[in-house]
Amino acid sequence: MTDETKNPSDTSHLRKYSSEVVDGISKAPGRAMLRAVGFKDADFKKPQIGIASTWSMVTPCNMHIDGLADAAGEGADAAGGKSVIFNTITISDGIANGTEGMKYSLVSREVIADSIETVAGCEGFDGIVAIGGCDKNMPGCVMAMSRLDRPSVFVYGGTIKPGKNHTDIISVFEAVGAHAKGDLNLIEVKQIEETAIPGAGSCGGMYTANTMASAIEALGMSLPGSSAQDAISGDKMEDCRRAGAAVVELLKRDIKPSDIMTRKSFENAITVVIALAGSTNAVLHLLAMADAAGVKLEINDFVEIGKRVPVLADLRPSGKYMMSELVAIGGIQPLMKMLLDAGMLHGDVLTVTGKTMAENLADVAAYPAGQDIIRPLNNPIKKDSHLRILFGNLAPTGSVAKITGKEGLTFTGSARVFGSEEETLDRILDGTVQAGDVLVIRYEGPKGGPGMREMLSPTSAIMGKGLGNDVALITDGRFSGGSHGFVVGHITPEAAEGGPIALIEDGDIITIDAVANTISVNLSDAELAARRTRWVAPKPRYTKGALAKFAKLVSSASEGAVTDKNL
Repeated sequence: MTDETKNPSDTSHLRKYSSEVVDGISKAPGRAMLRAVGFKDADFKKPQIGIASTWSMVTPCNMHIDGLADAAGEGADAAGGKSVIFNTITISDGIANGTEGMKYSLVSREVIADSIETVAGCEGFDGIVAIGGCDKNMPGCVMAMSRLDRPSVFVYGGTIKPGKNHTDIISVFEAVGAHAKGDLNLIEVKQIEETAIPGAGSCGGMYTANTMASAIEALGMSLPGSSAQDAISGDKMEDCRRAGAAVVELLKRDIKPSDIMTRKSFENAITVVIALAGSTNAVLHLLAMADAAGVKLEINDFVEIGKRVPVLADLRPSGKYMMSELVAIGGIQPLMKMLLDAGMLHGDVLTVTGKTMAENLADVAAYPAGQDIIRPLNNPIKKDSHLRILFGNLAPTGSVAKITGKEGLTFTGSARVFGSEEETLDRILDGTVQAGDVLVIRYEGPKGGPGMREMLSPTSAIMGKGLGNDVALITDGRFSGGSHGFVVGHITPEAAEGGPIALIEDGDIITIDAVANTISVNLSDAELAARRTRWVAPKPRYTKGALAKFAKLVSSASEGAVTDKNL
C-alpha cells in the first residue's frame, strides 16, 4: 500500500506493543478486562499511552498530580491515542529527613524506575507520559523511560509558592537550629512551621526537585517551559495536555528516548544545573540516568564542564530568590538561550518537541531589564562551577561538594567523628560542636546506611546555630538540595567498604580545598594502612526487605548508586 492510498485511520504501525495485548481472537480476555476500565471498540485500534502518575497525599509535592495526569490523558486522547493512567510511589524527603525512614529515599528512585518499567512493559503501552513532583520521582521516571525506550515525555509537577515572609521548608529546618541557639522561641518556630508550606508543589528553591526538573528539560525530555511553572496554574495544566499530545506525535515520528538522551544532551543538562547553582544530587541522578540510557558519563565530566560554565542564578539555598520568582520572569528558557548563544549548549540535539534545542530556543525573549535573579555571563556569581568533585587520600574515588564561594574556598579543621546523622544533630544542638570542627558523618553511604540519607537536619542546624562559616561537614551520605555551607558528600569508597573515611579519628586534621579540588587528612600512608589493619567491617543493618536488597546490589555513589550496574 502506498502512502497515497494508506487509510489515515490505520494506526497499526503505532501500536508495536499494545497490538500484542489486544489484537486477535486470542486476546479477547484482555479486551474484556479493558472494557471494564472504559475501553470501547475504537480504542483497541489506538496506540496506548501510559500516564505514569506519582500522585500521593504523602507530600505536598505530589498532592495535585492526579489532576495533572487527567490533563495529560486528555491531551493524548485528543491526539488520537488511548490514555491509561497508572500510579507509582513517592516518598517525602522533607518529612523523613533526620529519621531512619530517610534510608528509603534513594531506594525509592530505583523502586519508581522498576515499577514504571514493570507496568508499561507488562501492559504493552506504546508511549509514556510520566509526571513527577518530588526529588526521586524525576530521575526514577527518566530511568524507566530509558529502559523501555518507547516514545516518552516527562512532565514536572511544578513548584510551590513561597510561604509567609518568603519562607519555605528550609526555613523550618533552620528554625530548629535557631531555637537551639536561642534566637527563636517555640511560638516563633510554630508560626514558621504553620505558614512555610502554603499548598501543592515541590520545594521552592533550587533544591533537588527544581534542579532535576531543569536538568530534564535541558536534556530534551520535557517540553520547553515545563521545569519552570507553578504547580497550581493554567500553564501547568496546559503543559500536561501538550505532553500527552506530544507523545502521540513522537510515536508517529518514531522518536524514542535513545534518540534524545545522548552524550551531548547530558552535557547540556550538566551545564544548566551549574548555571542554576543546582543540587549536588544532580551528580548522583544524572550519572544514574546516563547509565540507564547507555551513555558514558563520569564524575570527572562534571569537572571538565564546570571549568567553563559559571554560576548565574541567585536562587536558594545559597541565594535569596525562589523558583516561583524565576517562573515570573520567564523560567529557564532565557537562561538556556543565553548559554546557547555563548556556545555553552549543544543546539543540534533532538528534543521531545521533535525539534532541536536550537530550534526550540530560536524565538525565546531575553529576561526583562532590571531583574537580578539570573546574572549576565560577564557578571557571574562564580566564574566556574559550584559543584566540586574532590579527590584525595580521604576520597580516592571522588566526592561531591557544593561550594558557591560564599562559604570560602578552603577549610582546615579538626575532625569530630560521628557514626550517624542523629548523633551529629544532637551534638550540634547541645553545643558540643564548636567553630573549627570538621564534622565527619560516616556509615551513611549507599551500602552502609543503607540508602545514603541526606544530611539536611545537621546542615540546617549548623546554619540555624550561626556556625555556617565556622564548621565544615563531610560524609559518605549525601545532602538535600536545601543544604548549604562548607559541606562535602558522596565520599567514596564509603565507610562500610573500608574507605579512608572509616579510619578517621577525633582530632585528625582535615583540609578541604575547592580550588585544587582536593580533600585530605593529614596522615601518612603508613598510618592509614596501620589503621586499616584494625578496622572491622560492620554487620549489615538490614538482612531482609528493600533496604537489604538495595545494600546488596547498589553501586558506588561515584557511579550513580544504581542497582543494576553489575548484573
